[in-house]
Amino acid sequence: MAEKIKQVVASVKGYTRKDEELPTYRTEEELKRQKRIKLFTYIGIFIMFQIIVMTVFGLTVMKVKTPKLRLGAISVQTLNSVPATPSFDTTFATQIRVKNTNWGPYKFDASVVTFMYQGAAVGEVAIPKSKAGMRSTKKINVEVSLNSEALQSTNLSSDLNSGVLTLTSQAKLTGKVELMLIMKRKKSANMDCTMKFDLSTKTVQSLECK
Repeated sequence: MAEKIKQVVASVKGYTRKDEELPTYRTEEELKRQKRIKLFTYIGIFIMFQIIVMTVFGLTVMKVKTPKLRLGAISVQTLNSVPATPSFDTTFATQIRVKNTNWGPYKFDASVVTFMYQGAAVGEVAIPKSKAGMRSTKKINVEVSLNSEALQSTNLSSDLNSGVLTLTSQAKLTGKVELMLIMKRKKSANMDCTMKFDLSTKTVQSLECK
């Protein structure tokens, strides 16, 4: 009888030990599950970060913008006008500026800037083949000589009498923007400038480029 009681007590103690071990086993499983959840969370955050980076990269770096073609400040060297004839001639120094805001160089072909009076050409200047670096402005110094010899019937006489001579300049550059050394996109830059010369002071009154 005593032996049976000892066996029962031993059995109860054995179950007690198993019950004590069970919470420990569950705790280890819970820790593993939490670690897996954290791992998946970190992976999700990393993927979202990569998506955001690629989106920003595509909207900024990989977005190709049209370069801008403008005239810089004009320094008049000579400016002569005769309302009675009527005629004029002028020489001045200026800069042709190619502004490239892209994350890659803009390589363009040779072109010509045409200066006009009321749509009629009065002179031109060459733009050599070159390139504007990444997010920079290519500046080309030029000297321009213009005259009214080729003009026919115009309102030149009245404009010269007014004391202000208005001229325009137009040009078009064709080239390619190179991105990441492998991607090339064709882009054309256009110039459309209007300049007004003060005939009395022989200076530039205004210069506007679109």
